[in-house]
Amino acid sequence: MLRIVTDSAADLLPDERDALGITVAPLRIQFPEGMVNSEDISRDEFYARLEAMWPQIPSTSLPPPGVFSELYREIAQRDKDILSIHISSGLSNTFESASLGARDVENANIDIVDSMTLSGGQRYQVLSAALAAQAGKSKPVILDQLNQIRKSTETIYTLDTLSYLAKGGRIGRVQALTGSLLNIKPLIHVDRTDGKYSTIGKERTITRALETIASHLAEEYGDTRLWVSVIHGQAPDYADQLTKLLREKINVAKLESLRISPVLGVHTGPKIVGASVVPISLMEVPD
Repeated sequence: MLRIVTDSAADLLPDERDALGITVAPLRIQFPEGMVNSEDISRDEFYARLEAMWPQIPSTSLPPPGVFSELYREIAQRDKDILSIHISSGLSNTFESASLGARDVENANIDIVDSMTLSGGQRYQVLSAALAAQAGKSKPVILDQLNQIRKSTETIYTLDTLSYLAKGGRIGRVQALTGSLLNIKPLIHVDRTDGKYSTIGKERTITRALETIASHLAEEYGDTRLWVSVIHGQAPDYADQLTKLLREKINVAKLESLRISPVLGVHTGPKIVGASVVPISLMEVPD
């Protein structure tokens, strides 16, 4: 059977990981008192520690190639076919590390996939691949499905401050909004062409930013039936507001609320809120 590997940025739920046999390569968070596996710290504990550190923030680190090599070899003892799907290469070097690790494994057929996104968007690809693998679909069929999902997924969010992105060096093309404008509420999405952050607008309040997110998705998807994942760090009220707006403005076939991984929260802060969206038809197991 084809085995699916991903990393902590995919925001998989533990039940999904266990039911579908997905292996998660851990991304790690370096606090002053030591390194923590992102999978081993609760969201609320993480944000309490993040707040206590401010104005400093922890650093993050990815598994080195040797960790991936060891992981792939362990899987290959049972299953020789492996599909490893990772956070966008435009935002992290995890894809490169996995690719290097795979080169040292001789007894397995390993494909490394750049999701070109993260969080809910990456999760769609991982879930689709795992469900298709469980149904016995071939790797070429699954890779084609992932390509379609990648092209049709939007991940968009807003923040109450750009300070965390700026401190973590992840601000990229959002740089033009820093400085005197740190108090604005940017609309940030992951660009499908290169998997990097890009802004599509800005607002003065979170409420207006959430309205703009909903309008943007309505314009992009029209009446298409959608799987919607509302994502937030530690902002349930904002998530509820966005959920209400999305139900009003787009054709929601399935909606869930997710809390983003701590390893992503390092660079966004607790008040991130947004959504990942994909046509639900693309999440069906391919023929």
